[in-house]
Amino acid sequence: MLVSIYTLGCKVNTYESNVIMEQFLKLGYEQVKENADVVIINTCSVTNTASRKSIKIIHQAIRKNPNAVIVVCGCMSQVETDEIKKIDGVHVILGNWGKSQIPDFVNEYLEKKEQIISLKPLEKVQFECMQLENFNRTRAFIKIQDGCENFCSYCIIPYARGHVRSRSKEDIIKEAKSLIQNGHHEIVLTGIHTGHYGSDLEDYHFSDLLYDLLQIEGLERLRISSIEMNEITDEVIELMKQYPVLVDHMHIPLQSGCDKILKLMHRKYDLKEFEQKLKDIRAVRPEISITTDVIVGFPTETEEDFLETIETVQKFQFSKIHVFPYSRRKGTVADEMDGQIDERIKKERTRRLIAVSETLEKTYREKFLNRVVTVIPETYKDGMLVGHTGNYLLVKVPGDESFLHQTITVKLVGEEGMYMMGTFVSSLSESSILC
Repeated sequence: MLVSIYTLGCKVNTYESNVIMEQFLKLGYEQVKENADVVIINTCSVTNTASRKSIKIIHQAIRKNPNAVIVVCGCMSQVETDEIKKIDGVHVILGNWGKSQIPDFVNEYLEKKEQIISLKPLEKVQFECMQLENFNRTRAFIKIQDGCENFCSYCIIPYARGHVRSRSKEDIIKEAKSLIQNGHHEIVLTGIHTGHYGSDLEDYHFSDLLYDLLQIEGLERLRISSIEMNEITDEVIELMKQYPVLVDHMHIPLQSGCDKILKLMHRKYDLKEFEQKLKDIRAVRPEISITTDVIVGFPTETEEDFLETIETVQKFQFSKIHVFPYSRRKGTVADEMDGQIDERIKKERTRRLIAVSETLEKTYREKFLNRVVTVIPETYKDGMLVGHTGNYLLVKVPGDESFLHQTITVKLVGEEGMYMMGTFVSSLSESSILC
């Protein structure tokens, strides 16, 4: 039997899709791109555009795999079930609960030949435990929680993913140990609202989980995929001070550099609070890479508001900005707001902010020229190893495949586009700073 999977959206969807594929491979299926017996589409619905893309992929999958069992799951099928039901040729419809049972649903359909629709109200479900045994790569993701209760005015995710549900610490630690034993050097903690882990548990918080993971022997790097500013507690900062294994990189979404827009977005901080948190972090990690997300063209954003955002991100000295033009999403507060911004203005502001990001990226990279760092190569091509430092510099270094997924010591000697160019070194000088 042959199986294929299409994944749209976030890293959590990617993690879940990898678990689903691993389940099918264990059952003897072979993974293919086309002409499959089973096709799974793990949809995204974060914007109207994402929903349209999900619909397009579903139609393509049906056309390219005319005899396959078609399974549609994920955010779009959770919040726009009726749209999925309209598509002729979809055999199994799930939302964001039940993904771990997809092989069983497929077997049920093959036996009964009747469409299956299984959608759970997410406010009533527990965390659905899914464990990935091997990513076959250096960096392994562990999903530690699901759901979000922030209800930002532009976002549909709390409705698509439900309330916060934390995975048990025992399951997380078990998976981390398994991944390390399988040769992974770096663990990345991910979730829909990662830093809110533990809010539904009794007397066990995100910082407690970090501490427990940092005690695991053999773990070289622990990374947080993304964390909100107000979830970086004093306890988390103290762990950053004590444990170099917690990498010199944090992704902290800002979303706007203008207090007026932050308030309209229903974000739970202002710029003064955000700036103070950055100072607290840099007090223990002076050269940390802090990346962020910014949405441009949010309703009512004026040119002056946008210029304030540019001034803010420069002042905050981010090492990279992921820039998103605001995209309307039906069912959100922001979609109903007056003062929607013309698409041409959004594109133009996006371009300008990306240019600012490129300058900030280059400024940050140049700090590390002629430094000695550690790199874990992830890919190899044409005599070049490519991998990341702990602070997420992307490094190219001449070498051979035997160094893949091994920690190597490199001196950064130049730049080539987005890459830092490195050369192997045999030992570390006393003045070296490892990343």
